[in-house]
Amino acid sequence: MTKVKKAVIPAAGLGTRFLPATKAMAKEMLPIVDKPTIQFIVEEALNSGIEDILIVTGKAKRPIEDHFDANLELETNLIAKGKNELLKVVEETTDVNLHFIRQSHPKGLGHAVLQAKAFVGDEPFIVMLGDDLMKDTIPLSKQLIQDYEKTHASTIAVMEVPHEETSKYGIIHPEGQVEEGLYNVKNFVEKPSPDQAPSDLAIIGRYLLTPEIFELLENQAPGAGDEIQLTDAIDALNRTQRVFAREFKGKRYDVGDKFGFLKTSIEYGLEHREVKEALEDYLIELGQELLDKKTVDEVPETKEEQ
Repeated sequence: MTKVKKAVIPAAGLGTRFLPATKAMAKEMLPIVDKPTIQFIVEEALNSGIEDILIVTGKAKRPIEDHFDANLELETNLIAKGKNELLKVVEETTDVNLHFIRQSHPKGLGHAVLQAKAFVGDEPFIVMLGDDLMKDTIPLSKQLIQDYEKTHASTIAVMEVPHEETSKYGIIHPEGQVEEGLYNVKNFVEKPSPDQAPSDLAIIGRYLLTPEIFELLENQAPGAGDEIQLTDAIDALNRTQRVFAREFKGKRYDVGDKFGFLKTSIEYGLEHREVKEALEDYLIELGQELLDKKTVDEVPETKEEQ
């Protein structure tokens, strides 16, 4: 059996939901406390046993490459000042076997994944989306790899979402479980309305795919949003070979929108050894202020005020 050792990270999106911050900066470089979001994704890949990573970029994404490149001037400065702990942090971002390719035209996630065809060759591989940070005892990508080692088949990560939010996701139509949390799938539906959704199990940004997906993507007609949809190609793949779905039971952080990004920053900050105590004290103080204000606002008017 071929070992899963390659991962693809699509990072060519324009980041329009974070304008104006992303006008001249890659959204993947927005920091959660002190670490860019894309570094969390790369670390998950490495912790899952991935050896080679391809990042699919677009225009204005050069800072991603610079982040994972050596910075000799900075490193020399840190050495001279004896800042060895910071030096170690910097060096950790360069000790990664990364490759980069550009998606010249924004034609959708499926088209971005197709750019990895030469890199992947005839091996199974992981696709990791940067809008979702996953936390669990076993990294989610590693869970998918463990499933592949038993099934030798593509496996998609899913998670239960509120029924009214199915139109935001690709949704699976499950057909029973092979084992606890691993589903057979009848078909995959891209962003169905709640009244059309076959379940509440949504695709959440981690895919283990066999290389046959590339031929399907090459011939895939544009779908939702007039883009090449990866979900459509996966559904087609499921008609010729088994595609399973692994239900994720850990914690998912959605950093793809402003509120999700803020929540993630706060929760990670509460675990960060340098700021967690000060942040906790601040949140308690702020929470009390907001509660007091809300209480005052809700006091009914007196007769004189009426």
